[in-house]
Amino acid sequence: MSKDLAVLQGGFLLANKLSLPTSLSSLQKGDWPRVSHPILEAVGELCRQEGLKDCPNTSAIHWKKKLVCVLWCKLLCRETGEDVETGWKENPFFQTQSSLPEVSHVVLLELVKSMAAAGIFGRFLLCLPRAQICTELARLVQHVSCDPSSEDDVQLFLEVWRELWKGRAEQKAGGEDDLEKMFADQFARLSSQPASLSPQAAKRLKLDTSDLPPSSPDVLHTLFHALKDIRDHISTTDLCLQALSTALDTLYTSFLIDKAVILPPEEKMLFLSKTVRLRQRNDDDWSPELLREIQRDLRASHSPSQFQPSQLELTQALKIITEVAQFWQNSGLLKRDSALPSYSAYKVDQSVQRVLRALEEGDAPEVISEMDDPQTLNDVKTTLREVLESLSFPAVENSPEVNARLTMAIVNHRLEDYQDFAVLFASKKSWAVSDELWIDCLERNKAAFQQHGTVIKLASTLVSKFHSDTANLSQCRKLMKVIVDIFSALSLEDKNKALAAMLRSSSEGFFGRSVPSAVTGTFGQELNMAFNCIIQGGGGASAAVSQGNLSTAVSLVARVAFQNPKATLMSCCHSAVFNKGAFSLMAKILQQLPGLRGRERNDEAPISGEEKQQEDEKMDGRRDAGGGWSLLCSCLQETIRTKVLSASEKEQLLKFLGLLMMPVMEVEGEERRQSFLSPQEVVGAFVLPNLSVEDHGPVDIDLSLQLLHSALCLDLQEPASSPHWVLGCSPFPLLYVLAQLLNQALRCWEQPPEGALHHLSMDTKDLLVSVLTTLGQVVGAEVVSDPSSWSRAVFWLYNKTEVLDWTVRFHLKPVWGEHFKNEVPLSLLAVCDLPEQEWSGLELPQYGQGTGLLAWMECCTLSDSLQSTMLSCLSLDRRQSEHLSMFSKGLLVAVTQTLPWCSVSQWTRQLRALRELLVSGQLHVPYSLEYMDYLPLLDLKAFSCELRLSVLLLRVFQLLCGASCSDWLPEDGWAHVGRLYAHAVREMLDSLRAKLPLPSSGISTASPKGSAISPKMPVYRDSDPAFTSPRPSKVSKDSLKEPQKVEETSPLKSAPGPQCVNSHSRPPKGSTTAVTSGELQKDVGPVPCQEVLFVLSQLFCHVQHVQVMMPGGQCEALFLSSLEILSYYQTVTAAFPHSSTQLEIDNTRHFFSTITDNLDNQEMKAVLQQKIAQLTLSAA
Repeated sequence: MSKDLAVLQGGFLLANKLSLPTSLSSLQKGDWPRVSHPILEAVGELCRQEGLKDCPNTSAIHWKKKLVCVLWCKLLCRETGEDVETGWKENPFFQTQSSLPEVSHVVLLELVKSMAAAGIFGRFLLCLPRAQICTELARLVQHVSCDPSSEDDVQLFLEVWRELWKGRAEQKAGGEDDLEKMFADQFARLSSQPASLSPQAAKRLKLDTSDLPPSSPDVLHTLFHALKDIRDHISTTDLCLQALSTALDTLYTSFLIDKAVILPPEEKMLFLSKTVRLRQRNDDDWSPELLREIQRDLRASHSPSQFQPSQLELTQALKIITEVAQFWQNSGLLKRDSALPSYSAYKVDQSVQRVLRALEEGDAPEVISEMDDPQTLNDVKTTLREVLESLSFPAVENSPEVNARLTMAIVNHRLEDYQDFAVLFASKKSWAVSDELWIDCLERNKAAFQQHGTVIKLASTLVSKFHSDTANLSQCRKLMKVIVDIFSALSLEDKNKALAAMLRSSSEGFFGRSVPSAVTGTFGQELNMAFNCIIQGGGGASAAVSQGNLSTAVSLVARVAFQNPKATLMSCCHSAVFNKGAFSLMAKILQQLPGLRGRERNDEAPISGEEKQQEDEKMDGRRDAGGGWSLLCSCLQETIRTKVLSASEKEQLLKFLGLLMMPVMEVEGEERRQSFLSPQEVVGAFVLPNLSVEDHGPVDIDLSLQLLHSALCLDLQEPASSPHWVLGCSPFPLLYVLAQLLNQALRCWEQPPEGALHHLSMDTKDLLVSVLTTLGQVVGAEVVSDPSSWSRAVFWLYNKTEVLDWTVRFHLKPVWGEHFKNEVPLSLLAVCDLPEQEWSGLELPQYGQGTGLLAWMECCTLSDSLQSTMLSCLSLDRRQSEHLSMFSKGLLVAVTQTLPWCSVSQWTRQLRALRELLVSGQLHVPYSLEYMDYLPLLDLKAFSCELRLSVLLLRVFQLLCGASCSDWLPEDGWAHVGRLYAHAVREMLDSLRAKLPLPSSGISTASPKGSAISPKMPVYRDSDPAFTSPRPSKVSKDSLKEPQKVEETSPLKSAPGPQCVNSHSRPPKGSTTAVTSGELQKDVGPVPCQEVLFVLSQLFCHVQHVQVMMPGGQCEALFLSSLEILSYYQTVTAAFPHSSTQLEIDNTRHFFSTITDNLDNQEMKAVLQQKIAQLTLSAA
């Protein structure tokens, strides 16, 4: 047995002796004073252990609770007649119970009263079933009513009732109190056992069945009738007020509300402030237990009671309250004792007002409407008003200092609703007068303020402090750091909400107005450090960024963005454009911070307390009444406005905006995707201003077009019913501006007309055609869906384009569809049978007699569908040789005229049309052996198209480079036609590769390193070195690498093959041997390696011939084509070593060297000669 238990046992045994000749088990209420001293001494000794004057004695509370639990369980065991063997095994209190003598309920209740443990008794009572609660309450009422009755007895009953009304307190993590749970378990175990017939069990108290039917226990019925029964025992004003307030609160929460009444935090704070001042007038150091108890009382006052009536009706309850109130009023008890209000009077005042408001305003219409006696309702209202009048007292004043300290105490001790009080604390700027205490509370309780709304309110307070006359710089910096630390601890979702709210208030955050330089300097250092860490940690050239690094980067940017959104976005834009490879990481960071999507504010006002939550929530790329684009667009425009961007910087800007326009999932798991910048906004901010004829922006036209193309090609997955975003960008004026630009680009090699702002390159022309076609298709789809709304705009656009080149309208065909005929030069109709219902002719001065084929060839280059129409409707009688000859000569002239003005895509279509004409026999191109004396014995039927196309292009360049056309093109124009010819040569080489598959022996057909050409390279200008922007005629060093190093990458393996005679020699000037098309129509052998070598030699001669003819004679694109031909020639000879004899190879080497001698550029000549020399070495 422990020492404590021995002390307790001694006290009870001594009391049991003092009760002689009876015992504690049969003790009467009047005998308690005679025997209580030993028990109370023992309990006092236990409770005084570890007790401190100003601190709650947890040991005392524990001993009180344990003693009540043990004695109550001992009584329950006696009533049920529990077997000793069973109790020893299953009763956790068996040892303590066994050490104490038998007691009665009088001992239990008197001990509870003496220990002031009514709250503990009430909480144990709440662990019991309703029927047992009623039984125990009946015992309590009987005990209170029994003589001798005192105020302490009534106080015990009222405190137990109030504890029942409050209900069970919320349990902390880990479950309910262990003693309460053990008590409930013990009662459940004992009540499940059959009742014993022991004498003790026979003495068990029974309830009056007339008052409370056992089948339907009603705690309210018991309590209210008990109040009626003991009203004579209440003889003081304070007890009357306690009883009345408890009864009214029970009435209100059980009958008049069916759901909790939510009070705003400020109202709660005012109630708590008044209550603590009334309960603890002279002590401002409020204990957490006091505040916790008052909060519990407040919560219970506005929550539906757990005890709902089953027998008691509202009318009965009102009658009882009216009777007792009138009784006490007549007795003179309901009056004010002093000028100062008491806590009990204040509670009655609050309770009466709640009940009156509910009865008068009809908060419980169902219950009130069921009342049979309206007179009772009127009587209770009258009585309650009289009570209020008799207790009227001056209002309790609240001071800001007390309210602030109370709120800080709740936050400091993490009491109920402390987060709501934290919001209130943050929003009261007047409380921040006591700076040190206010800031210290924030610093100690950062976690309590981690809500985005709270952070914004704190930020508003900080801004106000910055701009006050008495601002303490040190405290402002400390407060700023605390607020930013709280923001940094928010979730990403809450960070974005806080950023959006901050941006709605001021685009410069804390620095919207003048701020001390020391504060701005500190922020500048933090901003630079944040972005330096990001760039060094993965924001440079590295494209792969781990999720952890990305999260860290997002947190760093969010932290500085909250302080100054504009400065942060300026740094983001600068890094994205000027730091190599950083655009990807910057875009990923911003996509995680959609809160920074807001627009720039020009009116830098302090953060408003009542912000409009929907203002600028979604930009969607549209201007609002206030004007301006999003802050990011403004920052990006400012970043690039004062600096000329390099090609790599333009590319980074383009990719950065492209990523920001890409829809992403903001919240994981959401189906809805949204982009950081809408395409409409990007087009409005970076495209439309720079395409304007009157003004240009900081972005050049090529970049503007690329941005527009990227925006149009985005797959936004918008609902089919919603209009396309491009309709918000003035689509028809935009189409017209693009058409004007294309009209300028059609004559790019001519001097630009006076007043033209843009000198457009051929690459820009290709991009313009692509953008105009894509935009036309988008707008055309909208026109088709609602033609009546767009008819005037369509006619306006059609009329405006009348002054432009006739080919421009074909690119706008998707916009107006079949509304208008296709208008072409009248001369085209003479060479093409086009239906009159769809086509009409135009009298154009530049298209006179004999220009039909020129217009026909221009149509072939405009689009694939138009080319198909031109080929199928061509008017040509192939049976008449004169017609065929005239057509072929005219087409040669037409190709010569159109070649310089073709973009890469147009030239590709033109080559396809020429092949169609050659294959179909409509174009006659005789092949002549201009570079040899004898025709080799080969079957060239399969290669007739390549040979004749090469000859045709040679004839075109002979015309183009002739005396009559030598001054036709500028230097850039000649470089462009050289690249187009190189493109045609590459297509012919690809055709040869397809017709002669190399043996599967690992032979590489890769082009030499020096030429940097791939045989399978696509024809897009960005990836094709032959179609880069025009360069000076000087040969680059990369293209003049030593051929020995070039060939190391292509291991050549020999394979058996048929022999062929390949006699090449340089012919004397003027000697030609013609080969007609009929002579070439022979069967192709199984492996046409000799034929391919022959075609390659002819191609090489043609390329060299053209390069010599072109002005300057040093076109780099043709030089690279020559290297590619030689490399492929060497690959074929290596793959088929028996295709040529040593003599033939020597002749070929001599022949190629002789041809190359005509080049003027010595560097090119040296590289080609070295490459030609390798033909013999590689075959040896």
